[in-house]
Amino acid sequence: MASLTTFTDEAVIALDTLAGRAANLVAPSLRLGVTGLSRAGKTVFISAFVHNLIHGGRLPMFEAQKSGRLARAYLEEQPDDAVPRFQYEDHVAALLDSRTWPESTRAISELRLTIDYESASAWGRMLSRGRISIDIVDYPGEWLLDLPLLGKDFAAFSADSFQLAALPVRADLAADWTALAATVDPDGDADEMTARRLAEAFTAYLRACRQDSRALSTLPPGRFLMPGDLEGSPALTFTPLPKLREGRARPGSLRAMMERRFEAYKTHVVKPFFREHVARLDRQIVLIDVMQAMNAGPAALADLERALTEILGCFRPGSGGLLSNLLSRRIDRILIAATKADQIHHTSHDRLQAIVRRLTERAAARADVSGAAVDVLALAAVRATREGTVTQRREELPVIIGTPLAGETIGGETFDGDTETAVFPGDLPTSPDALFDAGALAGQTRAIRFVRFRPPRLERSADGVTLSLPHIRLDRALQFLIGDRLS
Repeated sequence: MASLTTFTDEAVIALDTLAGRAANLVAPSLRLGVTGLSRAGKTVFISAFVHNLIHGGRLPMFEAQKSGRLARAYLEEQPDDAVPRFQYEDHVAALLDSRTWPESTRAISELRLTIDYESASAWGRMLSRGRISIDIVDYPGEWLLDLPLLGKDFAAFSADSFQLAALPVRADLAADWTALAATVDPDGDADEMTARRLAEAFTAYLRACRQDSRALSTLPPGRFLMPGDLEGSPALTFTPLPKLREGRARPGSLRAMMERRFEAYKTHVVKPFFREHVARLDRQIVLIDVMQAMNAGPAALADLERALTEILGCFRPGSGGLLSNLLSRRIDRILIAATKADQIHHTSHDRLQAIVRRLTERAAARADVSGAAVDVLALAAVRATREGTVTQRREELPVIIGTPLAGETIGGETFDGDTETAVFPGDLPTSPDALFDAGALAGQTRAIRFVRFRPPRLERSADGVTLSLPHIRLDRALQFLIGDRLS
């Protein structure tokens, strides 16, 4: 990403990093980025992350807790006053009280969790007071997919957008937008209403791509789907244009208007997001909803791999020397986690993890994240199901048991959100490559089908104390992301 920033950008990043390093000498901290595409479970992950540490959750693979070295974890005021606070209390209340999933991430937010601990070594106990603050930065993955735009001009952005729109999985969804775009003359006079109609049609196409039936992931510009306070602004009223001629745009033309707004979007929206947030991260977890992509088919999985490649290419991985580390932060650990592992039986978790590894290895090779430790994991930050077996035609099937969300359908039955049921979601293939092959999937005897469940009723101990949120492998995620900083 260094080649996509100016000297001024790098100077601002260096000054901010130097100030942060100085502050760390007094109060050690680590900035953890949490991102993922729509409905991957970012809000749930952060809520469970914090809840289990504060309430002493069952985390057997988290070494600091397993060895009894965690004294306490508690929330403090976040250091960035201009960034909205992650509303942890509201999200936990939704999970525990109403058993509803929290609202999805729609903008950036932050939360500071401070951990008091005892170092594992006598030398460490002499040099450190055993306290670290984890600044958790929550941001939409759709915004991250905007960062590659910094290396493109308007013509390249337009060409790439129309190339994607022509793919078989997208062509019908893009038909209205591409038909409208074909009627305009890029070299004709700029017209605000034409620009507005084009932008609205383009946005409708992107939103249609995100629906469950397609579950596509590569959908820049991200603010078109999550505009926030920019909705209706000129910075979001632009669209790719087809068949652009070589050379500069005619002043006053529609193309000139679109180019200007595209550059404004990069300057006033994308660059500040990278400079003020992404460039300040130390660690990163990327959450992906592989289940939904598998429901939608091979094209959705291929698009998820494309998006993952672009996301990994946005980070500054690795570690530098002493001087460079004083002036520039590097992400030295990246975890790619498939969420909602509770939607399948544990006997399929290894296969799910193999699918994630297949996606990640190719994406990481293309994005070149050498220098950073990259790991993959299948997890459920909040486990909504339990496991069992049922006998069907003298065959024992491993099933998951839970309460499907209202409106979910299984075998023609639509659920009301209150009825518990046992579900056999299907067998994951032994080879991950089969999922990317439509012909191979068509030959399966059992279709793969995953449904969404309500959060669980939280267990209580014998003396009536509410226990921490149940999970699958959240402890392994904690160990990889922050475990070494508590050694």
